[in-house]
Amino acid sequence: MSTNIFAREHKIQAQQTRVSYYFLLPALLFFVVFVALPMGMGVYTSFFKYTMSEFKFIGIDNYLNLFKDEIFVRSVKNTLIIVVGSVPIVTIFSLWLATIIYNMNSFSRSFFRAVYYLPVVTGSVAVVVVWKWIFDRYYGILNFVLQGLGIINKNVAWLGQVDTAIWCILTILLTTSVGQPIVLYVASLGNIDRSLTEAAEVDGATSFQVFWRIKWPTIMPTTLYVVVITTINSFQCFALIQLLTNGGPAFSTSTVMFYLYHNAFKLFEYGYANAMGVVLAILIGVFSALQFKVMGNKIDY
Repeated sequence: MSTNIFAREHKIQAQQTRVSYYFLLPALLFFVVFVALPMGMGVYTSFFKYTMSEFKFIGIDNYLNLFKDEIFVRSVKNTLIIVVGSVPIVTIFSLWLATIIYNMNSFSRSFFRAVYYLPVVTGSVAVVVVWKWIFDRYYGILNFVLQGLGIINKNVAWLGQVDTAIWCILTILLTTSVGQPIVLYVASLGNIDRSLTEAAEVDGATSFQVFWRIKWPTIMPTTLYVVVITTINSFQCFALIQLLTNGGPAFSTSTVMFYLYHNAFKLFEYGYANAMGVVLAILIGVFSALQFKVMGNKIDY
């Protein structure tokens, strides 16, 4: 009798397992066809001289040529400037602003969360049109304000100069990147046990001690997520550059993603572009692994 019951339970469990796999099958097929397969093809073709008229195996020549390519090296430097400049600022500024917003009443909290999240849901083209007007050499409000304050005495082509263009891109990226972290931090601060903070304050803990000892460990998982996602998005910065400067002047604002696009869809050097994609994926993987290594050990799940 017990044997029959065991066999029946095993059969039901096997049926449930099969049904689970059937439900997972569409997502799995989508992942294989549109993610895994293109990634594999990208890595494979990076070892070929792959153009509109040629497909020839050349080994690691594409990778060797990358580091001889001055524009690619410059694009890597620009990408690292954007990553190193944006990630800490976005994280710290978002946390500081989220702390202020969280201490407001419910209406103000909802209002400011919506305001800061608005650039995230606004189309890139609309955002770029506004910023292009702000930085315009002749009609831009930035030149107008700075001249009115006496900081500059003539119009500056902010997006047309090698020394200023990349910093303009970084500024725009910062304004469009803080919305999601602010919303996440406000939600994370709401999950902190108020009894712990109140007890610490009663015991004489300062505001900094309460934050560092109680709030910071609680919001560390959110911080890790914000840091990793901001890093990945910064490495993949493309739309702003294409719409604002097209990599110029003299490729001074070119990033790895933009230069990859330029080689693939302007010069039709697909194999060379795929080699850039592999290098970019490795860079993102290394940065993400380091972030998980440094910050993941401090998280108690």
